[in-house]
Amino acid sequence: MTTALVALVAVLLDAWLGEPRRAHPLVAFGRAVRALEARLHGDRRISGVIAWSLAVLPLTLLTALVMNAAHDRSPSFAAALSAAVLYLAIGHRSLHDHARPVADALAAGRLDDARAAVGRMVSRDTGALDASQVAAAATESVLENGNDAVFAALFWFALLGAPGAVLYRLANTLDAMWGYRTPRYERFGWAAARLDDVLNWVPARLTAMTYALLGQTARALRCWRLQAPLWDSPNAGPVMAAGAGAIGTRLGGAAPYHGVWEERPTLGEGAPADEDSVRRALALVRGGVTLWVVLGLLVAGARAVA
Repeated sequence: MTTALVALVAVLLDAWLGEPRRAHPLVAFGRAVRALEARLHGDRRISGVIAWSLAVLPLTLLTALVMNAAHDRSPSFAAALSAAVLYLAIGHRSLHDHARPVADALAAGRLDDARAAVGRMVSRDTGALDASQVAAAATESVLENGNDAVFAALFWFALLGAPGAVLYRLANTLDAMWGYRTPRYERFGWAAARLDDVLNWVPARLTAMTYALLGQTARALRCWRLQAPLWDSPNAGPVMAAGAGAIGTRLGGAAPYHGVWEERPTLGEGAPADEDSVRRALALVRGGVTLWVVLGLLVAGARAVA
């Protein structure tokens, strides 16, 4: 019951406060990682393995030691500390804070403002996107980050407590920093990309199932089965295919990266993306968070009664 209640408190804190505007621990972690990369970068996989281990494992171990000490002092204090850690690990409100301006700008016909807003969410070249492509980029980001920034952190917290949430969030951050297939990171970032794939494998499929259950279920499952294997990411594919099918929109397709248009498989079915697609994706993630927390409380309550 404690784990479920802590998750509820963390979700409510995130909804109330959002991400810290100043001194977010992940920002400090990013700065430290850049310094670590400057010292350890090499065109070898072992360099990336060592850098990943030094960045993630000590902080995860420290979290475990602190949580054990806190629990010995007071279980209530340990629960409060766990809620704070999980709050910092999830970014549900941040998804809304970033995606809503895109939808609002598109609805008002302000394409340049929508491009600027979506540029804060995705890595593609947004200046070349039309309105539907802007909406698709924002919708894809919401669906994918619903897993990366919310559901996967909740999963690892449920499994391993605060250390699990820290392990996952740091690994996911390193994947965002090093997991690119560029000359600099092709080998050095290999460990970050593969370990993130491993940590996300189960949560991504639970997220995809959540999207399917809360949306157009048959279409979502069909898109997941047929389209996800065509996507280059083993975890983003199921999440975005199921999510696009669940909200009845078409995503994927060509997108510009570093001045080059890359062809990508189609995801989902239905009409091209628009501002309403962004809002439906946000609602899907919001409904999924509610479902996970409620199910957690029900399971914990049933176990307590038993």
